[in-house]
Amino acid sequence: MKIALIQQHASRDKSANLKRGLASARSAIESGANVICFAELAFEPFYPQVPAEADFEQLAETIPGPTTDLFCRLAVEHQVVFVLNLFERDGQLTYDSSPVIDTDGSILGTTRMVHITDYPCFHEQGYYQPGDRGAPVYDTQRGRIGVAICYDRHYPEYMRAMAIAGAELVVVPQAGAVGEWPEGLYEAELQVAAFQNGYFTALCNRVGKEPELTFAGESFVCDPQGNVIARAGEGVDEILFCEIETSQVNESHARRLFLRDRRPELYADWH
Repeated sequence: MKIALIQQHASRDKSANLKRGLASARSAIESGANVICFAELAFEPFYPQVPAEADFEQLAETIPGPTTDLFCRLAVEHQVVFVLNLFERDGQLTYDSSPVIDTDGSILGTTRMVHITDYPCFHEQGYYQPGDRGAPVYDTQRGRIGVAICYDRHYPEYMRAMAIAGAELVVVPQAGAVGEWPEGLYEAELQVAAFQNGYFTALCNRVGKEPELTFAGESFVCDPQGNVIARAGEGVDEILFCEIETSQVNESHARRLFLRDRRPELYADWH
C-alpha cells in the first residue's frame, strides 16, 4: 500500500480549494499512491475558529454529494482509495465527517467525529453533532482502514476499538495549529496508539494562516512498532508519500501479545 497525505492550505474560495485538492490527488496518483487522504475540512476554511452564526448549516453538504461525486469518479478511473473529510449535512443535523471511497467508486461508509470539543478558536460544539456511527473499519481493496477524526485520537478506547475490528491503517484528518500542544506530543500520542494497537497511523494536518489560527502541517506516519517513518514539513503545502507493508500488522507486539492477553470481562463496565 502506498499512501499519500495531502497537506494543503484552504482559502475562503471552496471551488479553488477543491480544484487544488483534485490536482494534488492526480499528482499523487501519478507518483503511484493508491490510498490518498486529506486533512480535516480540507476544501474549506476551518469554520469552528469562530463561533457558529445563524444558518451555518448552509455551509455543509450532503454525502453523497458534489464533492464525493468528483472523488468517486477519480477513484474508479485510477483504482485508488480516498479518505476525505467534509462538513456534512444530513437533514437538519451537521457533522464533521470522513467518507471512505473504494477503488470501484463506492462510498463504503462515512465516519463521523464522535467526541466534540469546545474552547477558544475551536468552537466545534456549535457546528457538529456527536457522531452516531461508532469507530468503523472499512474493508477497502487496498487494506482495512479506520478513521479517527482529529479530537477522537485523544480517546484510547476509540483507537483500541479499531484494532479489535482489524484495522491495518488508521487515518487521522486533523486541524492542528502552531503552538497548540507541546512539541512532539502529537507524534508521541500516535506512536503509542500504533504500538499499543498494532496498526499504522497516518495523521494528515491542515496548513496555512487563517484569520484566527495558523495550521502547522507536519503530517506524519507511524508503523505498528511505534516508529515515525515519514514526516511532512511545517507550514508548507506538500504531499507526503509513504509505502507501508501491512504484513507488519500481524507481526506487531499488539497483535501477537497485547490483544491476545486482554481481559475485557474485567473492565468492560468501567466508565
